[in-house]
Amino acid sequence: MIELMNVTKTFTTGKKTVEALKDVSLRIKKGEIYGVIGFSGAGKSTLIRCTNLLERPTEGEVLIDGVDLTKLKKGQLRKERSKIGMIFQHFNLLSTATVYENVARPLKLSKVPKHEINERVEKYLKIVGLEEKQHVYPAQLSGGQKQRVAIARALAQEPEVLLSDEATSALDPNTTSSILELLLRVNKELGITIFLITHELDVIQRICDRVGVMHQGELVEEGSVIDVFTKPQHPQTKDFVFDDANFKVPDSIKKGLSATGRIISLTFIGSSSSEPFLAAITKKYEVVPSILAGGIDQLKANSVGKLLIHLQGDTAEVEKAISYLEEREITVEEVAS
Repeated sequence: MIELMNVTKTFTTGKKTVEALKDVSLRIKKGEIYGVIGFSGAGKSTLIRCTNLLERPTEGEVLIDGVDLTKLKKGQLRKERSKIGMIFQHFNLLSTATVYENVARPLKLSKVPKHEINERVEKYLKIVGLEEKQHVYPAQLSGGQKQRVAIARALAQEPEVLLSDEATSALDPNTTSSILELLLRVNKELGITIFLITHELDVIQRICDRVGVMHQGELVEEGSVIDVFTKPQHPQTKDFVFDDANFKVPDSIKKGLSATGRIISLTFIGSSSSEPFLAAITKKYEVVPSILAGGIDQLKANSVGKLLIHLQGDTAEVEKAISYLEEREITVEEVAS
């Protein structure tokens, strides 16, 4: 559906040259939700803007349904862009236009017949839950409602692809949750492929099927959310996954606990998160597990639990307990003291 092949983007300001994207390639399947995560300056926004050629790549190809947008003339590109909707962090609504007018404006510019414009505006405002707000102005809306208008405006063009440029980063947690639920529903009910960028790991976990990790203009890791979340390979990915204050044990405590056993991190997926495996190893082996930190995260299609524990006991018994856990497909990693 979407394929970026060896995309490079270079900006030149005066005598300074910045390579924002470095030979990035990725493929997004039809109907999936694909997210790219990265810290500020990683190249995420440049990447998504290259997808619809708001930024033209310096090198590389951008294919939508097999059509390379970089090879099209202006009229052809305009036609292909009609298949791509986009929502932004700061909504980009016209303050002097009503909700109805904001959603209708792109349709008028595309010369959609008047009766069809009315039908589409009403249809998509209903989908986003704002059918009763069509005659009010953006200033009268909350941040979440403004983003819903922006989503309705993008959907009203009936695109095959929806791009989301940090669409929830300006919203509070509760509003973010409602917008993510809306995007999930749009993906499921309308079959629209969604490509989003974010610096929020929670956004990736909750709605994405697959994820790419950006760092200094490069795509450094890619895979299913469950794989990347549970078995991160690149240091940048590990920074996202393990950047949790609850899992940071002071070195002085680590040193003391390591003298009487081992500190290990456990990652378990799905149904194994509800199994009493710590109680089981206590009964089977002469070990005493103590929980230092933990929690369960709900991903789009599964749940992932993480525990940081101190496993006290004889070395041989501790090894047996660890083997027991690994046999049950629990990922065990030792935490250095």
